[in-house]
Amino acid sequence: MDVEADRAAVSVISEGTSRDLQKLVGRDGEVLEALQELTRLAVLRETGERSRLMLDIAGFRATKREKLTALAQEAVEQVKESGEAVKLSPMTPFERKVVHDAVAAAGLSSESEGEEPQRRVVVLP
Repeated sequence: MDVEADRAAVSVISEGTSRDLQKLVGRDGEVLEALQELTRLAVLRETGERSRLMLDIAGFRATKREKLTALAQEAVEQVKESGEAVKLSPMTPFERKVVHDAVAAAGLSSESEGEEPQRRVVVLP
């Protein structure tokens, strides 16, 4: 357990292969998202307060964060070269947050557009 940017972060790791935990991650993190929401609901029930807890299993989110940061950097470079906005593929709220943070760190701005599950990040010039 750790704290990242004022948010409790819980990582579940295995002493064996991470393959043991893949069922808890699911296809593209779908099971992980559900487990995170259930964990947040359990915290709400016990404390009466909504939690911003972040759950990671077998390093799935950490790896995803690295890939998304690289994707954001590519979009930033494309925007700087072309001077035009770049629309990315639809993403989960976690994915969009990572991209927004990476774009801001690179000195540009971004916004989300669309409705779930087709909500996406647009990197602005």
